[in-house]
Amino acid sequence: MLRAEVEILMRERHDLLKVTGAAAGLIAELDSHDLPVGTEEAAELLASNINTLPEETLQDALDSVQAAIAE
Repeated sequence: MLRAEVEILMRERHDLLKVTGAAAGLIAELDSHDLPVGTEEAAELLASNINTLPEETLQDALDSVQAAIAE
Protein backbone atom coordinates (compact mmCIF):
# COMPACT_ATOMS: atom_id res chain seq x y z
CA MET A 1 0.00 0.00 0.00
CA LEU A 2 2.83 2.41 0.82
CA ARG A 3 4.46 1.60 -2.51
CA ALA A 4 1.26 2.51 -4.36
CA GLU A 5 1.06 5.83 -2.50
CA VAL A 6 4.68 6.64 -3.31
CA GLU A 7 4.07 5.85 -6.98
CA ILE A 8 1.04 8.16 -7.02
CA LEU A 9 3.09 10.94 -5.41
CA MET A 10 5.90 10.48 -7.93
CA ARG A 11 3.44 10.71 -10.85
CA GLU A 12 1.92 13.86 -9.35
CA ARG A 13 5.40 15.35 -8.85
CA HIS A 14 6.22 14.62 -12.49
CA ASP A 15 2.99 16.30 -13.63
CA LEU A 16 3.65 19.33 -11.43
CA LEU A 17 7.20 19.58 -12.75
CA LYS A 18 5.89 19.61 -16.33
CA VAL A 19 3.45 22.42 -15.52
CA THR A 20 6.13 24.38 -13.68
CA GLY A 21 8.63 23.89 -16.50
CA ALA A 22 6.15 25.09 -19.09
CA ALA A 23 5.24 28.11 -16.94
CA ALA A 24 8.92 28.97 -16.40
CA GLY A 25 9.56 28.77 -20.12
CA LEU A 26 6.59 31.02 -20.83
CA ILE A 27 7.64 33.60 -18.26
CA ALA A 28 11.21 33.60 -19.59
CA GLU A 29 9.96 34.40 -23.09
CA LEU A 30 7.46 37.12 -22.12
CA ASP A 31 8.13 40.79 -22.63
CA SER A 32 6.22 42.52 -19.87
CA HIS A 33 5.67 45.54 -22.11
CA ASP A 34 3.70 43.41 -24.56
CA LEU A 35 1.27 41.94 -22.01
CA PRO A 36 -2.39 42.88 -22.23
CA VAL A 37 -3.59 45.31 -19.59
CA GLY A 38 -4.41 43.55 -16.33
CA THR A 39 -2.21 40.51 -16.88
CA GLU A 40 0.96 41.99 -15.44
CA GLU A 41 -0.07 41.11 -11.89
CA ALA A 42 -0.74 37.47 -12.78
CA ALA A 43 2.57 37.19 -14.63
CA GLU A 44 4.40 38.79 -11.72
CA LEU A 45 2.77 36.39 -9.25
CA LEU A 46 3.75 33.42 -11.39
CA ALA A 47 7.30 34.68 -11.86
CA SER A 48 7.79 35.39 -8.17
CA ASN A 49 6.61 31.89 -7.25
CA ILE A 50 8.89 30.31 -9.85
CA ASN A 51 11.78 32.34 -8.45
CA THR A 52 11.25 30.87 -4.98
CA LEU A 53 11.92 27.34 -6.22
CA PRO A 54 15.25 25.77 -5.38
CA GLU A 55 17.53 25.79 -8.42
CA GLU A 56 17.56 21.99 -8.59
CA THR A 57 13.76 21.80 -8.63
CA LEU A 58 13.53 24.45 -11.33
CA GLN A 59 16.09 22.58 -13.41
CA ASP A 60 14.09 19.35 -12.96
CA ALA A 61 10.99 21.23 -14.13
CA LEU A 62 12.74 22.62 -17.19
CA ASP A 63 14.21 19.22 -18.00
CA SER A 64 10.75 17.64 -17.79
CA VAL A 65 9.64 19.76 -20.74
CA GLN A 66 13.05 19.79 -22.45
CA ALA A 67 13.34 23.55 -21.98
CA ALA A 68 16.31 25.71 -21.23
CA ILE A 69 16.38 29.30 -20.09
CA ALA A 70 19.31 31.36 -21.33
CA GLU A 71 21.16 33.13 -18.56
